Amino acid sequence: MKLSNIKNEKKKKNQPDDVDTSNTIGIIKVFEDAGLSEDVLVHTAMELYVPHPGVETKEIAEKVFKRELEHALSDPNLCILVYSGMLLEKAGEKGELPGMSKETFNKDLTFLIVDEVIGMSIAKYISGDKGIFEYVRFDKLKPGILSALGPFMDDVIAGLIGGASANMYSRGKDDGAKREKKKVKKTRTRKPTNKPKAGGFAG
Repeated sequence: MKLSNIKNEKKKKNQPDDVDTSNTIGIIKVFEDAGLSEDVLVHTAMELYVPHPGVETKEIAEKVFKRELEHALSDPNLCILVYSGMLLEKAGEKGELPGMSKETFNKDLTFLIVDEVIGMSIAKYISGDKGIFEYVRFDKLKPGILSALGPFMDDVIAGLIGGASANMYSRGKDDGAKREKKKVKKTRTRKPTNKPKAGGFAG
């Protein structure tokens, strides 16, 4: 059944125009409480940075990555998805995951694939299929903080960084050009003068 065929009267009613977020927990605060500051995430992302049109330097890349990370985390759906992975990590550490002991969780055995499913879901939600490719790159190489995180958290953060990184390369393609244009505008063209050079003869 197509969504377009659903009659209006069957849709949810009394939906607010704006969502009140005044009393909500910010995901950045949750990250910071877990020792994952923005600087840590940026540093981890930049370890696998490669020059690309628009993000030719690490300075530009850091700026664009922060922008894409902030944009991604402005979506409450993504924040909840990320948070669910963090809660699963805590449950695993306490031995509270169904069908899995604390010892098995800590060993991060290969049959545990739901962590990677969550990581891929996060990356794909942010940046589509190209986000998954970046997630795989970060998950395999585990740069920065990723090498120190647990079974769920390394995939959650790899998915988040991978998705934002993919958008950094694709949506940041104009940032380098824009930066150069600004430099050109700031440089004023000097008007030619007909004044004689010092020490010369006036014609």
